Amino acid sequence: MNDRVVIAMFFLGRRNFLRGATAIGATAGLGAIKPLWAQTLDNRKIPDVIKKPIPSSGEMIPAVGLGSWITFNVGNDPVLRDQCANVMQAFFDGGGRMIDSSPMYGSSQEVIGYGLDKLGARDRVFSTDKVWTSDDGAEQIAQTVDYWNIEKFDLLQVHNLVGINDNLPLLFDMKDAGRLRYVGVTTSHGRRTDDLMAVMKNTPLDFVQVTYNPVDRKVEEYLLPLAEERGIAVIVNRPFRGGSLIDRLEGEKLPDFAAEIEAKSWAQLILKYLISHPAVTCPIPATTQPMHAMENMQAATGPMPDDDMRQRIAAVIGVL
Repeated sequence: MNDRVVIAMFFLGRRNFLRGATAIGATAGLGAIKPLWAQTLDNRKIPDVIKKPIPSSGEMIPAVGLGSWITFNVGNDPVLRDQCANVMQAFFDGGGRMIDSSPMYGSSQEVIGYGLDKLGARDRVFSTDKVWTSDDGAEQIAQTVDYWNIEKFDLLQVHNLVGINDNLPLLFDMKDAGRLRYVGVTTSHGRRTDDLMAVMKNTPLDFVQVTYNPVDRKVEEYLLPLAEERGIAVIVNRPFRGGSLIDRLEGEKLPDFAAEIEAKSWAQLILKYLISHPAVTCPIPATTQPMHAMENMQAATGPMPDDDMRQRIAAVIGVL
C-alpha cells in the first residue's frame, strides 16, 4: 500500500471509504510504504485491554469486538478485501478477538475468511456468526463454516429470531456434540424485544445480541437486568447507530469530563458508556478503516465511567 492510499484513507472519514476505495486503488503502482496504522502500532505499546467474562463459562474476552455489517460486504474487489484484512490486523493487534458476521451480510463471511487466511489469524479470533433461515439451518451453517474456513465456531446465534423453533435446538445439538462452544439469539433496531426476553427466560442461552447505545436505551429497563439475572452474555450491535450517530456528533466538542476517562473521541466515549454497563460483554462496532479499529480498541483501556457519568454521557449525546 502506498503513501497516497494511506493519506486518502485517513482523510476520507468513517462513512466514505467504501465509495472512494476503488479510485484510490488506481494509485497502487506508485511505490510502497508501510501504512500509517501499522506505523502507529510499531511506535506505541498497546496496553492490555479490559476483558469481561462470559457468565456461562467464566471465559474472559476483550470488551470490544468487530462487526462486519455493510463494511465487509465488498465482494471480490481485491483492494477492498485487502483493506478489510488491514482492519482485522489492526483490530487483532489492538487486542481484539470477537468478529461477528451473518449470512445476511452479503460477502462479509467470505471476506472474513480471506482476512483470516491472509493474516494467519485463526488462533486469534473469537468466531461469531449466525444462522438466518427458515429452511435448512444445518446446510446454511455448513456454508458459513466453509466461508470462514474454521473447524468450529465459538458462537452461533439465531439471527433476529428467524426459524428459532428449528434453529435453536439445532445449535444446542451442535454444542452438545462438541461442534460449537456457545449458543445465542439476536435482535436489532429494538425489534421483538419481548420475544427475545421470553426466550431468555426459558432457554439456557450463553449470549444475546441487541441494539444499544446512549440514544437507544430501552434495553436498560428490562433486558439487561434479565441478562444479569440469567447469566447471559450481551453483545451490543449498532453502538454507533450504523455510523449515523458518529456523523451527527462530528465537529461537536467533546464534553470536558471525557478527559477524566481518557476518551479522546465520540466513538471512544460511546464505547466506554457501553463497556461500563455491568451486563454488557462486548459491543461490536464496524469500520472500514484500520485507524478506527485501533481507536475503538483503545476504548477498552483506562478508566471507565461510573453511573453518574454514564447518565451525563447519555444526556449530552441526547441533546446534540
